Amino acid sequence: MAGNLTDIELVKGCIKNDRQAQEQLYKQFHGAMAAICLRYTRNDHDAIEVLHSGYMKVYKNIDRFDSTKASLYTWIRTIMVNTAIDFLRQKNRWFMAHGDLEKVEAGGIEPEAVQRLSVQELLKLVQQLPPATQAVFNLYVIDGYTHKEIGTILGISDGTSKWHLSEARRLMQQYLQKLAKVV
Repeated sequence: MAGNLTDIELVKGCIKNDRQAQEQLYKQFHGAMAAICLRYTRNDHDAIEVLHSGYMKVYKNIDRFDSTKASLYTWIRTIMVNTAIDFLRQKNRWFMAHGDLEKVEAGGIEPEAVQRLSVQELLKLVQQLPPATQAVFNLYVIDGYTHKEIGTILGISDGTSKWHLSEARRLMQQYLQKLAKVV
């Protein structure tokens, strides 16, 4: 197989265990998937572990890909997010230990403070959040899941998901205030 294959050709090649197709699939989606993994983990080492585990799942289950249900990118992204969540659960047995709190403070983060940060600085702040709170923040704010969907993914109630989002906002405000004092 040659380079620059379509998504369907990549899938067919990977099903046949064609190493060139597997390599092209990896290279084509590597940057975006690595960024997703890094968002859910605390460091590069853990992100690489999640990325590699995710790609193993992709290659193992590539025959289940259905182009009528999602794009190849979306299908791989879903696998990476789920792999990251599984990794967090394994690493932190107490992952979702917080109680169900229905009342959530909205809490805001100053847009100007966020705009002054680089993407890397913002990522480092998100990585400082407790694992469960970080996961909810990523799923809700970045990946666009609803609290109900997050509850299903993480095995928590909607209220607990809302609490983690509120906690993420509160902690991010604290982190940004500390940064403002330093600057």
